[in-house]
Amino acid sequence: MPRQAPPPVCPVDALLRLLMGSWTSYILWHLRRDGPMRFGALLRAVPGLSAKVLTQRLRLLEERGIVFRDHVPSIPPAVSYGLTEQGQELGGVFDALEAVSSRWLARARGANEQAQAPPTARRKQANARAARTP
Repeated sequence: MPRQAPPPVCPVDALLRLLMGSWTSYILWHLRRDGPMRFGALLRAVPGLSAKVLTQRLRLLEERGIVFRDHVPSIPPAVSYGLTEQGQELGGVFDALEAVSSRWLARARGANEQAQAPPTARRKQANARAARTP
């Protein structure tokens, strides 16, 4: 008998697990930034994403009420995907994550630049920091 996972204790656990699914953040980011998109346009917008995985992710997001699927019966059929009202609520989450990510990337770049600086430059930087510290 398979072991059942314990119920989530953290109130954001289910949402984070959904967002951490492969390619999910890319898909949601593009739909938020670009608005409703057709399947092929979304597939081209995310290099490396396969049609199979995109289909799986879109179905899951649609089941969860985050993405809508708009089907226009025409020849050829026109299907587009966009964010539902619930999906649009994630906008603030993505803004906050982008802000934190940008800060962390800037710090990492600064640390890399400092590590690659010649030893004399690193000593000068350390001395300048020490002089500023009360």
